[in-house]
Amino acid sequence: MIRDELQVDAALTLAVQPAEGQPDSRASGLTEDLALAELKNHDLSSDAIEQINRNAAVMKSRKVRIVVASHPHTPRRIALRIIRELYTFELMKFALTPAAAADLKRVADEILLSRVASITLGERISIARRSSTLVAGALLLDKESQVWQPALENARLTEAAVVKALQRSMANPAFVAAVSHHAKWSMRHEVQVALLRNAHTPFDKALEFARRIPARQLRDILHTSRLPEQIKSRLRKEREMGAD
Repeated sequence: MIRDELQVDAALTLAVQPAEGQPDSRASGLTEDLALAELKNHDLSSDAIEQINRNAAVMKSRKVRIVVASHPHTPRRIALRIIRELYTFELMKFALTPAAAADLKRVADEILLSRVASITLGERISIARRSSTLVAGALLLDKESQVWQPALENARLTEAAVVKALQRSMANPAFVAAVSHHAKWSMRHEVQVALLRNAHTPFDKALEFARRIPARQLRDILHTSRLPEQIKSRLRKEREMGAD
Protein backbone atom coordinates (compact mmCIF):
# COMPACT_ATOMS: atom_id res chain seq x y z
CA MET A 1 0.00 0.00 0.00
CA ILE A 2 2.74 2.46 1.02
CA ARG A 3 4.78 1.53 -2.06
CA ASP A 4 1.76 2.18 -4.33
CA GLU A 5 1.15 5.57 -2.71
CA LEU A 6 4.79 6.51 -3.17
CA GLN A 7 4.62 5.54 -6.84
CA VAL A 8 1.52 7.72 -7.36
CA ASP A 9 3.19 10.62 -5.56
CA ALA A 10 6.26 10.24 -7.73
CA ALA A 11 4.16 10.17 -10.88
CA LEU A 12 2.32 13.29 -9.80
CA THR A 13 5.56 15.05 -9.02
CA LEU A 14 7.00 14.24 -12.44
CA ALA A 15 3.79 15.32 -14.10
CA VAL A 16 3.59 18.60 -12.22
CA GLN A 17 7.20 19.75 -12.56
CA PRO A 18 8.17 21.32 -15.88
CA ALA A 19 11.16 19.91 -17.67
CA GLU A 20 14.42 21.75 -17.02
CA GLY A 21 14.79 24.68 -19.36
CA GLN A 22 11.07 24.56 -20.22
CA PRO A 23 9.32 26.52 -17.47
CA ASP A 24 6.08 27.00 -19.40
CA SER A 25 5.50 23.41 -20.51
CA ARG A 26 3.94 20.43 -18.77
CA ALA A 27 5.48 16.98 -18.72
CA SER A 28 3.90 14.68 -21.27
CA GLY A 29 3.12 12.10 -18.59
CA LEU A 30 0.21 14.06 -17.10
CA THR A 31 -3.12 12.32 -17.66
CA GLU A 32 -6.72 13.19 -16.85
CA ASP A 33 -6.70 10.89 -13.80
CA LEU A 34 -3.43 12.32 -12.47
CA ALA A 35 -4.65 15.87 -12.96
CA LEU A 36 -7.91 15.13 -11.14
CA ALA A 37 -6.02 13.45 -8.31
CA GLU A 38 -3.74 16.47 -8.04
CA LEU A 39 -6.62 18.93 -8.07
CA LYS A 40 -8.25 17.18 -5.10
CA ASN A 41 -5.59 18.90 -3.01
CA HIS A 42 -7.19 22.21 -1.98
CA ASP A 43 -3.75 23.50 -1.02
CA LEU A 44 -2.43 23.08 -4.55
CA SER A 45 -0.62 26.26 -5.56
CA SER A 46 -1.76 28.59 -8.31
CA ASP A 47 1.54 27.90 -10.10
CA ALA A 48 0.76 24.18 -10.19
CA ILE A 49 -2.70 24.93 -11.55
CA GLU A 50 -1.15 27.17 -14.19
CA GLN A 51 0.98 24.17 -15.22
CA ILE A 52 -2.09 21.99 -15.59
CA ASN A 53 -3.85 24.71 -17.56
CA ARG A 54 -0.95 24.80 -20.05
CA ASN A 55 -1.40 21.12 -20.85
CA ALA A 56 -3.72 21.30 -23.85
CA ALA A 57 -4.31 17.54 -23.96
CA VAL A 58 -5.44 17.32 -20.34
CA MET A 59 -7.51 20.49 -20.57
CA LYS A 60 -9.57 18.91 -23.33
CA SER A 61 -11.24 16.91 -20.54
CA ARG A 62 -14.53 18.59 -19.60
CA LYS A 63 -14.23 17.08 -16.13
CA VAL A 64 -10.78 18.58 -15.58
CA ARG A 65 -11.92 21.98 -16.82
CA ILE A 66 -14.76 22.16 -14.29
CA VAL A 67 -12.49 21.06 -11.44
CA VAL A 68 -9.81 23.59 -12.43
CA ALA A 69 -12.39 26.39 -12.58
CA SER A 70 -13.75 25.50 -9.14
CA HIS A 71 -10.37 25.11 -7.38
CA PRO A 72 -9.86 27.82 -4.71
CA HIS A 73 -6.35 28.68 -5.96
CA THR A 74 -7.10 28.88 -9.66
CA PRO A 75 -6.21 32.35 -11.03
CA ARG A 76 -9.43 34.23 -11.72
CA ARG A 77 -8.62 34.90 -15.37
CA ILE A 78 -8.34 31.14 -15.99
CA ALA A 79 -11.53 30.32 -14.10
CA LEU A 80 -13.54 32.98 -15.95
CA ARG A 81 -12.28 31.84 -19.35
CA ILE A 82 -13.22 28.24 -18.60
CA ILE A 83 -16.67 29.20 -17.26
CA ARG A 84 -17.47 31.18 -20.41
CA GLU A 85 -16.65 28.10 -22.50
CA LEU A 86 -18.78 25.63 -20.51
CA TYR A 87 -21.82 23.95 -22.04
CA THR A 88 -25.30 24.67 -20.65
CA PHE A 89 -25.52 21.74 -18.24
CA GLU A 90 -21.88 22.20 -17.22
CA LEU A 91 -22.75 25.74 -16.17
CA MET A 92 -25.56 24.36 -14.02
CA LYS A 93 -23.23 21.77 -12.51
CA PHE A 94 -20.53 24.35 -11.81
CA ALA A 95 -23.01 26.69 -10.09
CA LEU A 96 -23.89 23.84 -7.71
CA THR A 97 -20.27 22.92 -6.92
CA PRO A 98 -19.67 23.54 -3.19
CA ALA A 99 -15.96 24.26 -3.64
CA ALA A 100 -16.47 26.96 -6.28
CA ALA A 101 -16.27 30.61 -5.26
CA ALA A 102 -19.67 32.29 -4.80
CA ASP A 103 -18.92 35.08 -7.28
CA LEU A 104 -17.86 32.58 -9.95
CA LYS A 105 -21.02 30.53 -9.39
CA ARG A 106 -22.99 33.72 -9.88
CA VAL A 107 -21.19 34.31 -13.18
CA ALA A 108 -22.08 30.77 -14.29
CA ASP A 109 -25.73 31.33 -13.36
CA GLU A 110 -25.87 34.60 -15.27
CA ILE A 111 -24.32 33.06 -18.37
CA LEU A 112 -26.80 30.19 -18.15
CA LEU A 113 -29.72 32.61 -17.87
CA SER A 114 -28.43 34.55 -20.89
CA ARG A 115 -28.74 31.33 -22.91
CA VAL A 116 -32.25 30.37 -21.74
CA ALA A 117 -33.97 31.94 -24.74
CA SER A 118 -31.92 29.80 -27.13
CA ILE A 119 -32.19 26.38 -25.46
CA THR A 120 -34.89 23.81 -26.02
CA LEU A 121 -38.02 23.30 -23.94
CA GLY A 122 -36.71 19.94 -22.73
CA GLU A 123 -33.46 21.50 -21.56
CA ARG A 124 -35.32 24.26 -19.71
CA ILE A 125 -37.49 21.68 -17.97
CA SER A 126 -34.44 19.71 -16.85
CA ILE A 127 -32.66 22.85 -15.68
CA ALA A 128 -35.76 24.04 -13.79
CA ARG A 129 -35.78 20.84 -11.74
CA ARG A 130 -32.12 20.84 -10.70
CA SER A 131 -30.66 24.34 -10.99
CA SER A 132 -29.57 26.87 -8.39
CA THR A 133 -31.90 29.22 -6.53
CA LEU A 134 -31.18 32.09 -8.91
CA VAL A 135 -31.91 30.10 -12.08
CA ALA A 136 -34.96 28.30 -10.65
CA GLY A 137 -36.38 31.64 -9.54
CA ALA A 138 -35.89 33.13 -13.00
CA LEU A 139 -37.55 30.13 -14.63
CA LEU A 140 -40.69 30.74 -12.57
CA LEU A 141 -41.34 33.47 -15.13
CA ASP A 142 -41.04 31.15 -18.11
CA LYS A 143 -44.13 31.31 -20.32
CA GLU A 144 -44.40 27.52 -20.43
CA SER A 145 -46.08 25.82 -17.47
CA GLN A 146 -43.93 22.76 -18.22
CA VAL A 147 -40.98 24.87 -17.08
CA TRP A 148 -42.28 26.94 -14.17
CA GLN A 149 -44.08 24.00 -12.56
CA PRO A 150 -40.87 21.95 -11.98
CA ALA A 151 -39.08 25.18 -10.99
CA LEU A 152 -41.74 25.64 -8.29
CA GLU A 153 -40.82 22.19 -6.96
CA ASN A 154 -37.04 22.75 -7.12
CA ALA A 155 -35.58 21.88 -3.70
CA ARG A 156 -33.26 24.92 -3.89
CA LEU A 157 -36.06 27.41 -4.53
CA THR A 158 -36.53 29.93 -1.72
CA GLU A 159 -39.47 31.90 -0.38
CA ALA A 160 -37.75 35.12 -1.47
CA ALA A 161 -37.49 33.84 -5.06
CA VAL A 162 -41.21 32.97 -5.14
CA VAL A 163 -42.12 36.39 -3.74
CA LYS A 164 -39.92 38.10 -6.33
CA ALA A 165 -41.61 36.18 -9.15
CA LEU A 166 -45.05 37.17 -7.83
CA GLN A 167 -44.00 40.81 -7.73
CA ARG A 168 -43.10 40.83 -11.39
CA SER A 169 -45.87 42.28 -13.53
CA MET A 170 -45.39 39.52 -16.10
CA ALA A 171 -46.40 36.81 -13.59
CA ASN A 172 -49.20 34.99 -15.39
CA PRO A 173 -52.57 34.03 -13.84
CA ALA A 174 -51.90 30.29 -14.06
CA PHE A 175 -48.63 30.67 -12.14
CA VAL A 176 -50.24 32.87 -9.49
CA ALA A 177 -53.10 30.39 -9.05
CA ALA A 178 -50.61 27.52 -8.76
CA VAL A 179 -48.70 29.31 -6.00
CA SER A 180 -51.98 30.17 -4.26
CA HIS A 181 -52.88 26.48 -4.05
CA HIS A 182 -49.36 25.14 -3.49
CA ALA A 183 -49.11 22.97 -0.37
CA LYS A 184 -45.76 24.50 0.65
CA TRP A 185 -45.56 28.03 -0.70
CA SER A 186 -49.16 29.09 0.01
CA MET A 187 -48.48 28.57 3.72
CA ARG A 188 -45.58 31.05 3.85
CA HIS A 189 -46.49 34.46 5.27
CA GLU A 190 -44.44 36.56 2.84
CA VAL A 191 -45.86 34.60 -0.09
CA GLN A 192 -49.40 35.22 1.17
CA VAL A 193 -48.65 38.95 1.39
CA ALA A 194 -47.28 38.93 -2.17
CA LEU A 195 -50.38 37.07 -3.36
CA LEU A 196 -52.66 39.63 -1.72
CA ARG A 197 -50.84 42.28 -3.73
CA ASN A 198 -51.08 40.38 -7.01
CA ALA A 199 -53.88 41.14 -9.47
CA HIS A 200 -54.36 37.49 -10.44
CA THR A 201 -54.86 35.84 -7.03
CA PRO A 202 -58.19 33.93 -6.95
CA PHE A 203 -60.77 35.52 -4.64
CA ASP A 204 -61.28 32.46 -2.44
CA LYS A 205 -57.54 32.21 -1.75
CA ALA A 206 -57.21 35.96 -1.23
CA LEU A 207 -60.00 35.75 1.35
CA GLU A 208 -58.29 32.82 3.07
CA PHE A 209 -54.98 34.71 3.28
CA ALA A 210 -56.66 37.94 4.40
CA ARG A 211 -58.22 36.15 7.37
CA ARG A 212 -54.76 35.12 8.59
CA ILE A 213 -53.29 38.62 8.59
CA PRO A 214 -53.76 41.26 11.31
CA ALA A 215 -56.30 43.92 10.31
CA ARG A 216 -53.83 46.83 10.37
CA GLN A 217 -51.31 44.98 8.20
CA LEU A 218 -54.07 43.92 5.82
CA ARG A 219 -55.14 47.54 5.33
CA ASP A 220 -51.57 48.47 4.39
CA ILE A 221 -51.27 45.53 2.02
CA LEU A 222 -54.54 46.27 0.24
CA HIS A 223 -53.60 49.94 -0.09
CA THR A 224 -50.83 48.98 -2.54
CA SER A 225 -52.50 45.83 -3.88
CA ARG A 226 -53.19 45.30 -7.59
CA LEU A 227 -56.24 43.19 -6.86
CA PRO A 228 -59.42 44.52 -8.54
CA GLU A 229 -61.15 47.18 -6.41
CA GLN A 230 -64.28 45.09 -5.94
CA ILE A 231 -62.22 42.23 -4.50
CA LYS A 232 -60.34 44.56 -2.16
CA SER A 233 -63.65 45.99 -0.96
CA ARG A 234 -64.97 42.49 -0.33
CA LEU A 235 -61.86 41.56 1.62
CA ARG A 236 -62.12 44.66 3.78
CA LYS A 237 -65.79 44.01 4.46
CA GLU A 238 -65.24 40.32 5.21
CA ARG A 239 -62.38 41.24 7.56
CA GLU A 240 -64.50 43.82 9.38
CA MET A 241 -67.38 41.34 9.75
CA GLY A 242 -64.94 38.76 11.07
CA ALA A 243 -63.62 41.25 13.60
CA ASP A 244 -67.17 41.82 14.87
